[in-house]
Amino acid sequence: MLQETISEDQPAKHWQDYVVPQCWEAFTDDDHAVWDLLFARQVELLGSRVVSPFLDGIDLLRLSHPGVPDVEGLNAILTPRTGWRVVAVPGLVPDDIFFAMLAERVFPVGNFIRTRAQLDYLEAPDCFHDMFGHIPMLAHHDFAEMAEHMGRLGTIACAAGHGERAARLYWHTVEFGLARENGELKILGAGLASSFGEAHFSLESDEVERLPFSIERAVRTAYKHDAFQPRYLVSQSLDETVADVLAMDQERLVSDEG
Repeated sequence: MLQETISEDQPAKHWQDYVVPQCWEAFTDDDHAVWDLLFARQVELLGSRVVSPFLDGIDLLRLSHPGVPDVEGLNAILTPRTGWRVVAVPGLVPDDIFFAMLAERVFPVGNFIRTRAQLDYLEAPDCFHDMFGHIPMLAHHDFAEMAEHMGRLGTIACAAGHGERAARLYWHTVEFGLARENGELKILGAGLASSFGEAHFSLESDEVERLPFSIERAVRTAYKHDAFQPRYLVSQSLDETVADVLAMDQERLVSDEG
């Protein structure tokens, strides 16, 4: 998601065409050990550096249980709570497909996990990034509603030829957003929550810009998908991020002034 687009000579597809079996039984003992290692060190690293609903979601979804989670087990908890469900995909999906999934409260997760040699960085999102980084926040009712709304906005924007605006909004909130909580700067985005190196960098480095979040700034601010971000947008709270995105309408997103 947010790194590739469907080419003009490819036939149009529905998002269901990208779904594959997770094949949980195919994960090896080493795969499960890699998940456990990533989980343990990331929870220790994050501590209180992440917004509290993220930690609540970790507990609610029982992600601390050993081994790679299976999507059926996640859905048994997540779907009755917020109506979201998790499906497996073999890799990145095009932006228009991704937003169509979000619009139906479906979140795609990679059916693979990184190797031990890739612990600190992996450009293509694996199941650790997807499940650890994203799914906990989808157990939060307001965030879950915001993510669905962003899916609807993104679908419309892609159809209107302005998919990059929706991608930027998503990137600077759901993926790499920061937010204040009780006066402290916290991680909000999944890309930061699941990254060992950039979690520290985003909060502590003197080499980056941290700019106040606004919808207008988000849709106009470029991002990097293959390196640490040069700037992060900071909202006054998670509630502010949710309220601002939910107040965004399609005309505002695709207009030249948006």
